[in-house]
Amino acid sequence: MTEAEEKKHTKHELERMTVKELRMIAAEETEAVGIHAMKKDELLSAIKEKRGIPEEKAPKEKAKETELTVTELKAKVKELKTEKEEFRRTRDRKMVEVLRRRINRAKKRTRKLARA
Repeated sequence: MTEAEEKKHTKHELERMTVKELRMIAAEETEAVGIHAMKKDELLSAIKEKRGIPEEKAPKEKAKETELTVTELKAKVKELKTEKEEFRRTRDRKMVEVLRRRINRAKKRTRKLARA
C-alpha cells in the first residue's frame, strides 16, 4: 500500500480495518509508543488524532445522552396504554401487539434505571 492510498482512508474504512493493518498505519504515521500493545479503539483514536479526523462518541454514550428519566418513561407508558386502548376499541390487533411490546420495553427500562 502506497502512502497516497493510506491517506485516502476515511474514518469508516479505518474502522473496518483489522488490528494488524491499523498497527502498520500507526507505526508509519504516528510517534505513539507501545503500538503493538494497543487495542483497536486505541489505535483508531491515535490515527484519527494524527490525521485530524474528529472523534465520534460511542453508540452507548450517545444512548445515555438521550435516555429518559424514570418519571418521563412512566408518563410515556401511560400515553402508550391510552393509545393501546384506542386501537383495542378499533380491533386493530397488530397495533395492539406493537404497543404492548413498547410498553413492556419501557417498563423494563424504568426498572433498570431504578436499580442503577
